[in-house]
Amino acid sequence: MTFKDTFLNGAQGLFKPVSLTPMQKLVLRFVVVGLIYYAFATIEGMIMRIYQIEPISAIADYQYFAILTAHPLVGIFGSTYSIVFGAFLFLVPFLMKKPIWSYKLANWTFLLIALGTFVFWFAGFVSHFAPLYTLYWPLPADFSQFSPLGGTFFVLGIALVMVGTVFFVINIFKTITYTPEGWDKQPAGAMLGSALGFSGLKNLFRKKEDKKDHLVSLPVAAIARGTVDTALNAGIILFTGVLILVYLVSHLFGVDLKNTAVDALLYKNWFWWGLDLIADGLVLIFVAGTWYLLAMLITGKNLFMQNYARAALFIEMVVSWTVWSHHLLSDQAQPGFLKVLSGEMVTAFELITQGLAFFITLATLWSARPLKMSNELKFLLGGLLGFALAVPAGIMQADIGLNRILHNTQWIVGPHVHVAILVGLTMTLYSAIYILFPILTNGAKLYSQKLATFHFWAHLIGGIGMGAFMGMAGLKGMLRRTIYVNGEYNIYMVLAALCGGLLLVGFLAFFLNIVMSVGLKGVIGIFTPSKLNPKELLPVSENK
Repeated sequence: MTFKDTFLNGAQGLFKPVSLTPMQKLVLRFVVVGLIYYAFATIEGMIMRIYQIEPISAIADYQYFAILTAHPLVGIFGSTYSIVFGAFLFLVPFLMKKPIWSYKLANWTFLLIALGTFVFWFAGFVSHFAPLYTLYWPLPADFSQFSPLGGTFFVLGIALVMVGTVFFVINIFKTITYTPEGWDKQPAGAMLGSALGFSGLKNLFRKKEDKKDHLVSLPVAAIARGTVDTALNAGIILFTGVLILVYLVSHLFGVDLKNTAVDALLYKNWFWWGLDLIADGLVLIFVAGTWYLLAMLITGKNLFMQNYARAALFIEMVVSWTVWSHHLLSDQAQPGFLKVLSGEMVTAFELITQGLAFFITLATLWSARPLKMSNELKFLLGGLLGFALAVPAGIMQADIGLNRILHNTQWIVGPHVHVAILVGLTMTLYSAIYILFPILTNGAKLYSQKLATFHFWAHLIGGIGMGAFMGMAGLKGMLRRTIYVNGEYNIYMVLAALCGGLLLVGFLAFFLNIVMSVGLKGVIGIFTPSKLNPKELLPVSENK
């Protein structure tokens, strides 16, 4: 029996009831709220695109920079975290054929991420707290520029998201390692080792007859490996938030800490080490795991080069923990050996680890040709293309010489960041949504294939086009985080805004398609409470 058969048979066993189970509802809540926050981020992005063409009289420049601060955080935490966490809280117990460890903890993850994102977004909107998403020291605690009260609530909102993230991490690893009541005792340590890629690494050096079976499937291993970086990132961002809160709250109580020393360079290295676990480590690992799962489901075949894929997950851990310094290549105080070793050499190695995941996914798809060009396959290929464009753009930036030219320009946020997130990551997530949609809705059919096709082309062309035109402006010298009023780069910004508009229209087509597929009552029903039956948390119909 293939992986796809196992998956779909389990789905049929799980989703026989006509009404949605509490677990189905919870996952759909994650997805819907994630899509709503994606709409927030897209609308904010369009406001900034228009502002770059002609400053909007109704929006002051300090409001613009407040939007610039909240925009990526809403996109990452409110949208991507919500969709990814919801999908993985479903997939890990489903693929391991056992109940989730704690439904209540999963629900708290949803509530904290949804609430925390709104708190920091609203705090920025009202107080115009705008130290940019990097929160470089001493900007977050600069009371001459920003409201300490607004800053306090902004950081508290991020802290709520991080607490929800910690709950997600606990739930994932406990689900992998715990033994449900009434089951035979499971080898928690061996299962954890398999999930982190050790079994795949060891099998590379064993003879064929000595190779050991893996205790967890490859997608679960990828999720577990990425969750390690998620845990480290949450700890670092929480610590950083506490540091900023000490200064903000102290000021509110009349205590001046301005003379208390915080080394700016140490702070930046600490902050970027943690943030890069998301930007380069977690995204690449979670995305690779999602590619593997989608490839197996679309083709009905086992993954090509499974042991190498598992071993690469472990190797990527070393890479993701040592790659942060490329963000500081233009910082004159950064030690040269960190710029060369971490900033250039380790970053270049990411091309190999991500390239391996790219090749394994394509080889798996190729082995099953001819394939029907389904929605999930189209969006998976779009996601692969996005990273094929964005990762080399990032490698180019990780050169000390080129970084001097590109670092503070629109090139960074265009061909690299936006293409990676909007095309690479988001299209991969759309592929997962399209393939899981009938499973999570008891077989609901998509309302309109034409809308789905339009969504694909609008998102692909819009995402690549916007990144390309921003990159062209950057190559001409247009700085990021800068407002231009002389129209110097208008030709590029107008074209980028048109592509951004295409992204927005494509999203609206997708959202309309989903709402029409389940009906307005169905959408409202997702958020209505339902009585929890422990049997409904089982991923298969039969009792173990």
